[in-house]
Amino acid sequence: MKPDLIKEIQPKTAKIKFIRKWILNKYTLTIFIFLVWMIFFDNTSFLVINDLNKEINKYEEQLQYYKNEYEKNDSYYKKLMTDKEEKQKFARENYFMKKPNEEIFIIVADSTQSISKK
Repeated sequence: MKPDLIKEIQPKTAKIKFIRKWILNKYTLTIFIFLVWMIFFDNTSFLVINDLNKEINKYEEQLQYYKNEYEKNDSYYKKLMTDKEEKQKFARENYFMKKPNEEIFIIVADSTQSISKK
């Protein structure tokens, strides 16, 4: 073999030996196995925690939605309890109540017309 080729091969093999020795070190292997276990297999793994955080965010969004709905309904309730005209409007729309000498016509849409015929 040529001396130049031997000089090129020796550093590469030294690097490979160093890397192989570093990877097969018992501490490196232990840390690697520990990280893999913690990320994928443990009850408190990264994947489980990530799923739980997504669920928490979903419930926080629902909580915010229901708080907003509560505020809207609360303001409507207060308005309904204080305003006589609002009470009449509510009773007419939801309970079909009427004043004396008044007629109410209820129009019901025919649901069979929307079904397409085959």
